[in-house]
Amino acid sequence: MSTKLHPKIVIIGGGTGLPVLLRGLKQYDVDITAIVTVADDGGSSGRLRDELDIPPPGDIRNVLAALSDVEPLIVELFQHRFENGNGLSGHSLGNLILAAMTSITGDFVHAIREMSKVLNVRGKVLPAANKSVVLHAEMEDGTVVSGESKIPYSGKKIKKVFLTPEHVEPLPEALDEIRQASLIVIGPGSLYTSILPNLLVPKIGQEVCRAKAKKIYVCNVMTQAGETLHYTASDHVKALYDHMECAFLDMILVNSGHIPEDIQQRYAEERSEPVKEDLEKLAELGLTVVRDHIVSYEDRVIRHDTQKVAALLVSLLEM
Repeated sequence: MSTKLHPKIVIIGGGTGLPVLLRGLKQYDVDITAIVTVADDGGSSGRLRDELDIPPPGDIRNVLAALSDVEPLIVELFQHRFENGNGLSGHSLGNLILAAMTSITGDFVHAIREMSKVLNVRGKVLPAANKSVVLHAEMEDGTVVSGESKIPYSGKKIKKVFLTPEHVEPLPEALDEIRQASLIVIGPGSLYTSILPNLLVPKIGQEVCRAKAKKIYVCNVMTQAGETLHYTASDHVKALYDHMECAFLDMILVNSGHIPEDIQQRYAEERSEPVKEDLEKLAELGLTVVRDHIVSYEDRVIRHDTQKVAALLVSLLEM
């Protein structure tokens, strides 16, 4: 098939935001590649990472489930989390299957490819690296917190994040996908713990900076205590630029819709507030701002509206 018929969208991220976006994008006739963080060290993923010396499977599992095209019951089975059992409690079946497949094939990337076939995944799912990385945060007071799951709970303001090992290699396939992309989407997801761990893999960051594709940042709707307290939209962009040492974005997608007061109050208890769209500063950064009401509320939890965001991103391919 020609690239014209199937434009390539590369999405870089992790956490809960990335699967939400992918569920909408897979409905379109586009070639999807998701590049997913391997810095997670908490919960089931962290336990499997430590005990089996494999990359953390959780973010990969969620992306595979989001892009799968099988019976809903199969996806539910893959996502099932055990609540009881000595040593089993807290693990999701999908994490265990990915760990088992890694043991069988001897390679985490091969395991993902095989599970992609089983789940009839619409697109490619690639880890940012084929080995675990450790995320560290240097705080403004000079202290360093190590471990993705610990960083948001330090109670201090982040100055910068960095990875060890410093010279971790990405998959050549991931670099090729970035070079061939028609559109590169950064986010949505936690700025310091889901997005930057991908871009800090040295060659991935360099390829994103060099890529000819349009690049858009899907900005978070709410700030996150421990990561982006009181951050505006431009603060998110500046943090990306400071870490990458290049101004690589062309566009930013921000929410312009009002968030109901009762939901704002609920989030305020977690020291979270709507991200302010400081349009003048975004313009000073040379960004085209795409504004829309892009949120949905399910069980009073704020999420990006998967259908609306996917439609907006696909429309950018025609610009």
